[in-house]
Order: sequence, then C-alpha cells, then structure tokens
Amino acid sequence: MLSNMASSLILHKRLTTTVAKAKALRKYVEPMLTKSKEDTTHSRRMVFAALQDKESIKELFGNISSKIANRPGGYTRILKLSDTRLGDNADMCVIELVDFNETLIESKQAAADKAAGTTRRSRRGGKKAAGDAATSATEVKGEAVAPNAVVEQSAPADTATETVKDGESREEAKADEAGA
Repeated sequence: MLSNMASSLILHKRLTTTVAKAKALRKYVEPMLTKSKEDTTHSRRMVFAALQDKESIKELFGNISSKIANRPGGYTRILKLSDTRLGDNADMCVIELVDFNETLIESKQAAADKAAGTTRRSRRGGKKAAGDAATSATEVKGEAVAPNAVVEQSAPADTATETVKDGESREEAKADEAGA
C-alpha cells in the first residue's frame, strides 16, 4: 500500500488520505526523495526496489530531484482537512510535495516582493529625531514648506501669558503685528 501511495504522490504531487496513512507515507517517501538527489545507478535501484514503478522513477529523478536539490529535508507537507470520512469518521488530510504547491509558492513570492519594497524602521529611544520632525512637517495649511524650516503652530487665544517668540507675551506679539 505504501509503495502505491508513494508512486501516486510522486506522479500527482498530492494525495487526499487519512492522517495516519499520510504520516506513515511521509516516513516512507522522504528517504527516497533524499536518495533521488544524487542520480546514480545505485540510488535508482534502491528507489526502484521500494516503488516498483518505472514512470514514477523517471518523474522522481527528473523533475522532482531538480526542484528539491537545495532543500535539506522536509519534502512533504500534511494539511489536515476539516471534514471526516463518512464511513468510519476518520480524519482526512492532504499530503503534498512542498515545492509543487503553485498557489502557495505564488503567495510567498508576492509576500516577499511586498516585503522587499517596504522596510521596517523603528526608533529605539522613543524620541523623534530632528530630521524626522522637519520632514514630517512638509505641508502646513496647504502651503508647501521647506524641509529644514521650523514651523510655528498657533496656540489657543485664551492663554495670554504664553511666550511666543524671544520672551514676548502673546498680547505684545499681537500689538507688534497690528502696529506693523
């Protein structure tokens, strides 16, 4: 049974079976996948002794071994399904070859491309740097401001004793503006 399941897994790249069979199949097929990395007569004969299927040997030593050449192990993935088999209520799962799940590979590449475009930056001290303050205040009230300019924001009118500029109070600053 394991020989037939291993041949089907190699040919079709994924199987739907019970969890117990998938775990047993993983232990059976992963050493064969490791042996397929080096394409020698001895390794072909060892794998053929276990599988007894020429088509699966051609597929294993052709397409699959080239894709798993850089992987140190963990060639299969077991994904448990939420449903159970109707006859005996056995837990079902999908066992698949990791490098052949096209939808997962595409989503990982999209996530890697997105991560490559954006970088995460953090301020360790919690204080905002002077350059960050200047660049964050690039626009005030719809007017463009030079990046190095210091932007003064107006305070509420009821705080008359607040210092505005060079030690003047707000009332003195208003009187200077009205007189000028």
